[in-house]
Amino acid sequence: MPSGPTCSMNMLWNTQIADTCIVFRSWHISSTAAFVFSCAVVVGLGVLYEWLRAAQRTLDRRIAATLSAQGKGKAAAGAAGRGDGLGRVSGRSTPEFESEEAALLTGSLVPKAHVGTLLPFSARFSRAALYGASVFLSFFLMLVFMTYNAYLILATVVGAALGHFVFSSHMDIDAVLAGGADSKGMACH
Repeated sequence: MPSGPTCSMNMLWNTQIADTCIVFRSWHISSTAAFVFSCAVVVGLGVLYEWLRAAQRTLDRRIAATLSAQGKGKAAAGAAGRGDGLGRVSGRSTPEFESEEAALLTGSLVPKAHVGTLLPFSARFSRAALYGASVFLSFFLMLVFMTYNAYLILATVVGAALGHFVFSSHMDIDAVLAGGADSKGMACH
C-alpha cells in the first residue's frame, strides 16, 4: 500500500528541508519554496512576539498614567502627606514592611497584604489577553525551535532580534541603572 509523504521528526540538529513538519502535521514542507516561505512566517512570528511584549509595556504605562491621574498609586499616597514631601513613601511606614517585621519578631507567618492598586476589570482583561497571547506565541516558537532544524532556529532568532530592534528602540536609563528595567528576553514564559 503506497503511503504519501510523511513528516520527519528529528531529535538531533539537522538541516533537512523536504518532509519537515513544523508543529502540525498539516504544516508539512514539501519543497524548498515552501520551506523558505515557512522560515519567513517564523521570522514574522518572532517579530510579532516582540510586538506583543512592547504592547504589554505600552498598555501598562497607559493604565498606570490613567490610574495616577485618578489619584491612585504611590504618587498619590506621597502627595497625601505620607511621604517626605517629594512624592516618595518612607520604607518604614509601608504595610508590607510592618508585616515582615512582625513575622520576624514573632516567628509566625503573617499574611501579606496585596501590594499595588486594584485594577479595573477592563484593564485586567486587556492585560490578561495580551499576556495570554504572548505566552501562547512564546510556547509556539519554542515548539518551532524544538524541530532542531538549523534554518528554523535561525528564523526564530532572526525574528526575535528584528522585533527587538524595531520595538525596543528606547531605553529608560534610570530604570536600567536601578535594576528595575524589563530584562526578560525571549523566553517560553
